[in-house]
Amino acid sequence: MRILTYKRTHTGDPDCSGQFGINDCMGRVRNWSFDAVIGVGGIGSEPKSYGIDGRVTWVGRNPSWTPHPQGHGQIVTFKSFALLEETGPLLSSLAPYLARRMYEKGARILLKGYSKEEQAEAEALLNALLSTDSSLAITGPTPHSCHSTKKQKLAIERSIGSKCKSC
Repeated sequence: MRILTYKRTHTGDPDCSGQFGINDCMGRVRNWSFDAVIGVGGIGSEPKSYGIDGRVTWVGRNPSWTPHPQGHGQIVTFKSFALLEETGPLLSSLAPYLARRMYEKGARILLKGYSKEEQAEAEALLNALLSTDSSLAITGPTPHSCHSTKKQKLAIERSIGSKCKSC
């Protein structure tokens, strides 16, 4: 599975309905070929100001691409989508290898070159957050996709098999 993992500096893109690129974030990267996306908050001052620093902020699987109405590249929507923003779990508590790659080794965007451990963690995160039996699973536009509850975070922990330090 080709998973795009990238660091975010702000909220608002994707929006609550799962439209990635609605505010033209990640420009040409949105046009790359991938099967899923994991958005994680960076650790600088801007992500901290939004409360997303170090967190898994959103995930999407099974993308489709359509032209942006104002001609700003493509908008990507997903069959399965969850927007967690500042309520998302800390990446380091659920995926330590992936967190090390993103934060200690300074990766901004990952699409290929994952280690075996990083790939396994990325797939486990997606499966936990988007499984059909998870209360976090969101399919299609819904106003409830903007928030996760403590119950939802506990579902992540059960699926990943790790304690979420942010809960």
